[in-house]
Amino acid sequence: MKIRKWLDTVLAFLTVVSLTGVIVVVMVQIMSRYLPYTAIWTEELTRYLFIYAICFGAPLALLRGEYINVDMILTKMSHHFRRFYEIGIYAVLMVLFGVMIKTGYDFTLVGTQTSATMPFKMSAIHAAILIMSILLAFYSIVKIVKLIRNEVDFKSDIDGGEL
Repeated sequence: MKIRKWLDTVLAFLTVVSLTGVIVVVMVQIMSRYLPYTAIWTEELTRYLFIYAICFGAPLALLRGEYINVDMILTKMSHHFRRFYEIGIYAVLMVLFGVMIKTGYDFTLVGTQTSATMPFKMSAIHAAILIMSILLAFYSIVKIVKLIRNEVDFKSDIDGGEL
């Protein structure tokens, strides 16, 4: 569990760093409109930082149950039925994430060209899909294990608690 808590902290930090980078780069882009300096790289870097913010933030949202759901239906389910329902949902997601891992790996391999305005290979950007898919699969396994062990309080989940 210590490794998972460490990973949670690292992902939260990287999400904040990525979003802070987006804000800073957009500010540079805005300021460059009024200065003699032209920052053509800002649009591209903003896009890449946003991609990585999603890459790092999406697994945490999955773990914390912060994706959208229809509460009216979920609150009508018994605790026992909802446990099996959630396990089924995460099992289906595992299949999706398996496909995304394979596709993300293939997509990373084709990123041999250099970025248009930045000095790095596009495979570094394409790797975000692979990284996110692996992390989402890992956190889905964590959720399934918690559900099997019956460590889930669905009432606190509705109130914004962690699963």
